[in-house]
Amino acid sequence: MFKLRWQIWWVAIVLVGLIVVGCGGLLTSDNRVTNQALLPVENVHLTLGNPSNAGKDDNNYLLESSDRPYVVAYDRSRLIPKWVSWQLNTTWLGDVPRNNNFRPDENLPQGWYAVRSSDYNGSGFDRGHMIPSADRSGSAKDNSATFLMTNILPQAPDNNQGPWADLETYCRDLARQGKELYIVAGGFGSGRSMGKGNVKIIVPDRVWKVIVVLDKPDLGIAGVNANTRVIAVDMPNQQGIKEESWRKFRVSVDAIEAKTNYNFLTNVPDAIQKQLESRVDRTLAN
Repeated sequence: MFKLRWQIWWVAIVLVGLIVVGCGGLLTSDNRVTNQALLPVENVHLTLGNPSNAGKDDNNYLLESSDRPYVVAYDRSRLIPKWVSWQLNTTWLGDVPRNNNFRPDENLPQGWYAVRSSDYNGSGFDRGHMIPSADRSGSAKDNSATFLMTNILPQAPDNNQGPWADLETYCRDLARQGKELYIVAGGFGSGRSMGKGNVKIIVPDRVWKVIVVLDKPDLGIAGVNANTRVIAVDMPNQQGIKEESWRKFRVSVDAIEAKTNYNFLTNVPDAIQKQLESRVDRTLAN
């Protein structure tokens, strides 16, 4: 009888252990495990919120799926993303080479025009990634996903290859130092358009980015407090700024909200959100 009771207890302990382990992490699209089970969101890339409350509206269309390693709010009328949101930590980084397979996004609703890489030919603008290819160098599949044209908008080469690229590198450096970042990027303004025939791709006058830097991975909303570093930038989408420092273009999150009508950090408690959004990052290094 004693032996039978011991066996029953042993089975119970094993089952509890399996349940605890199973609840401790989520499986990503390429079988990486990340400890995000306690986050109050269904998609880790929307941990801090949905800035435009994107859904099924044509000009505010949410593109998210289990095999897309980021989230897009797409604008059908402008043929560019309103914003792209993603998580960045070392689990997303590796040594996979840049895929370079720019292509239409087949996940757009039937009947929508899907921008092609060739639509940018001769325009003078770069195919500007919002989530950069190098932020998804951990797997070939994830890297390839960054080349969907719904992640791309027209960027002036001096912007895209200058301060914008430098800030992208800086973010990866922070991730390699053990930080976890939540990033949202997009553009605003519509003084120009490019394309051929009936294809009119809007060229934003400005490009912006909001970056929340957590001290370590897997904290989610619980890792955000009044002292959390938030970097926000608002850059002119123009030539002549290639040698400028990205730090020159730092602003408050409130300033970007005023220009875009988006609402950032909505999953953060109101009192903390107010403090974080009113500040301008002044960090000089690290």
